[in-house]
Amino acid sequence: MSEWAPKRFWQNAEVADTEAGYAVTLDGRGVKTPAKTPLVVPTEALAREIAAEWAAQQERVNPNTMPFTRMANSALDKVAPQHAAVADMLAAYGDSDLLCYRADSPEALVDRQQQGWDPLLDWAEATFDARLRPVAGVMYHPQDPAALARLTAPVHGQSAFALAAFHDLVSMSGSLVLALAVIRGACDPAEAWALSRIDETWQEEQWGVDEDAAKVAQRKRGEFLHAAVFHSMSDG
Repeated sequence: MSEWAPKRFWQNAEVADTEAGYAVTLDGRGVKTPAKTPLVVPTEALAREIAAEWAAQQERVNPNTMPFTRMANSALDKVAPQHAAVADMLAAYGDSDLLCYRADSPEALVDRQQQGWDPLLDWAEATFDARLRPVAGVMYHPQDPAALARLTAPVHGQSAFALAAFHDLVSMSGSLVLALAVIRGACDPAEAWALSRIDETWQEEQWGVDEDAAKVAQRKRGEFLHAAVFHSMSDG
């Protein structure tokens, strides 16, 4: 977004229904991504969120206040040209999924992980016939290739826009299964974020909250929840 004009030059930000999808226009002229790709998205709801971000800009454009625009840019400029590679990279998280690496002590933490994470592994098995096996400790333990293959298909089946959002859901949580549960409606995004941070929450309970770390975590939580919203708007 460094190529964007630093000053606001338009009066009206609107949505136009085109043959290719829904375009965002500024005084009738179509917006383009940093790579000069027309900013055309698959749903009207998503286009309206982007147009609202442009309409809300003041004298100078602030990309930090435009998360829908930034993610749409990423979908068009980064994900679409290498869709298969991005999907493979995200699917690979299944082989080292957060939900499979468990503490062996203390018992209270072990129980908390089991109660929070086991139902999601059960859900993945019931939904995709893909059983991932939990292990104690942090040493890498390979998963069943057949199970991983069955978890890969629903990743490759997503559009570039959905995959851009899915990227944040997976990478920020460290869990392919958790991200799939969010987009399939099996886990509320806020609950999913909390489940991804069981270990961190436990540490805070034992040693207290680090204010700087808490601020970073809160920012990441907002980005995670935004990714879930963007994903839900990515397909009509």
